[in-house]
Amino acid sequence: MATNTPSISVIISTYNAVEWLTKTLWGYAVQTTTDFEVVIADDGSGQETIDCIQAFSKDFPVPIIHVWQKDDGFQKSRILNKAIEACNADYILMSDGDCIAKNDFVEQHLKHRERGYFLSGGYFKLPLDISQEITKEDIESQRCFELSWLKARGLKSSFKNNKLTAKGTKASLLNAVTPTNASWNGHNASGWKKDILSVNGFDERMQYGGQDRELGERLINMGFKSKQIRYSALCIHLDHPRGYKTAETLEKNAAIRKNTRKKGYAYTYHGIKKGDNL
Repeated sequence: MATNTPSISVIISTYNAVEWLTKTLWGYAVQTTTDFEVVIADDGSGQETIDCIQAFSKDFPVPIIHVWQKDDGFQKSRILNKAIEACNADYILMSDGDCIAKNDFVEQHLKHRERGYFLSGGYFKLPLDISQEITKEDIESQRCFELSWLKARGLKSSFKNNKLTAKGTKASLLNAVTPTNASWNGHNASGWKKDILSVNGFDERMQYGGQDRELGERLINMGFKSKQIRYSALCIHLDHPRGYKTAETLEKNAAIRKNTRKKGYAYTYHGIKKGDNL
């Protein structure tokens, strides 16, 4: 394990989802590099999550920092801003506590990072039954990323399956030709801490739906560029219900994003620094 400041801080967001968080942390325990730290952005989880994180922290290959706030409804933007401040590295990778990172996930983000850019990674969404079936051994052996293993458990054929098989030149080619926008995605994106701070982090007026994309839009308005690595840096997204998803918050967030694009805003006054601290 790196004895000095790590090269990258990995922020993982979570809220009362111990089963998924456990699988997520198993994924980070078998990364091809240990030059990182894990910062868990906890939006008010209860004792079960706290106990889970403490148990992992005892013999995890990299440091785990637990950033917690009191439960006040869905306030992911707020806890992510606190987690950003807690990061020790000058480069930050963000994902979620329901995403299992492939074993070269952190290494790929480190490999592709570049001054003036943020990176947009990919995810592969699994159905609920396969999500529940994945074990620690499946993650340690990496067979949960193998197309044959997933197909044997009912995964349907799709072009998206290329995310699981693309490597090297093929991955680079698919990154270059994909029509998908290289946006800031909450499940898999990375950038320089100073760049994220320069736009004042996430807009805390935003609950579920698009707050990650809005951050990326402000980074671009600030003059930074984005780079697509969705076929190089992969995580599998575990399925689960989203009770916090409401039409009201989606509509409100859409209006904020529209205003950000229309006015070309790069800085939010509702982010990490507030009021008298601006």
